Amino acid sequence: MPEKLRILYEDKFLVVVYKPENMLTVPYPGSRARTAIDVLTEIRRKRGLVHGNYRPAAVHRLDKETSGVMMFALTPECQRIVMDGWQNIVKHRYYVALAETPNTTKSGAAELLPDEGVIDLPLTKNAMHHSYVADTTRGGKPQKNEVQAVTHYKVLKKDKKYTLFQLELETGRTNQIRAHLSAKKYPIAGDKQYRARTDPFHRLCLHARSLEFVHPYTHETLSFEVPEPDSWGKLIHSV
Repeated sequence: MPEKLRILYEDKFLVVVYKPENMLTVPYPGSRARTAIDVLTEIRRKRGLVHGNYRPAAVHRLDKETSGVMMFALTPECQRIVMDGWQNIVKHRYYVALAETPNTTKSGAAELLPDEGVIDLPLTKNAMHHSYVADTTRGGKPQKNEVQAVTHYKVLKKDKKYTLFQLELETGRTNQIRAHLSAKKYPIAGDKQYRARTDPFHRLCLHARSLEFVHPYTHETLSFEVPEPDSWGKLIHSV
């Protein structure tokens, strides 16, 4: 059975949830799919906690295909404070990705990434509004709409077929992790949009594992974690 959205923490200002994969964070024009905001509002309405027309508001987003921990604001003021102060309020936000390991035996294949490092590559968008790293190694010119994107990563486990990454975003661009790993020839398993060759779990293998932040009103440091599926690491046979 598909996983359900779960509330991990709530008070009168904000709520932290676990969002399953294949659920939009917020609606987009023309879509009738149930979103995380819809489900959260329904849960809170049944408990008599929804008053007036205001619904929970997203202060950040996860891609539809990405599972994991995320936060919503419950008042317009909280939404403004968190979004305006995101870099200071959020202390750590870790992702885990199961990616395909490049085949280094092929002619012209990419080099393997070190076990820890930084991917610092600007992103631009294609006609479908998907982020990607422009190829400037073959005479391509930098794109006018490029934005800086920086991802810190650590290899947790690897073999010749798959690599399990822990990742932290220094910048929060759309599809940043997916585009950065794909540009380094490590497409995330199940990510057809970024040319993954395999789909071992019939989903995009990207998960927002943890979120640590300073509460904007109480100033308490709060930390939440939902581990990625055990099956991701078990797929890798050597360390």
